[in-house]
Amino acid sequence: MLRFYIPNMTCGGCAQSVTKALLGVDPQARIETDVPAREVQVDSALDESAFAAALSEAGYPDRQ
Repeated sequence: MLRFYIPNMTCGGCAQSVTKALLGVDPQARIETDVPAREVQVDSALDESAFAAALSEAGYPDRQ
């Protein structure tokens, strides 16, 4: 399970955009967003760097 902290994910619309970007990398991934904590968890066999790049490209860079 991968975990990303996304400081600018502040609403449900942001969470939808984040989810869409992550599913673009792996359509089979299980995505869980936690807007109040500004975290997203990704259950996928793919590499973390691919998801981090997709988040950054979508305007939601990860802060570890």
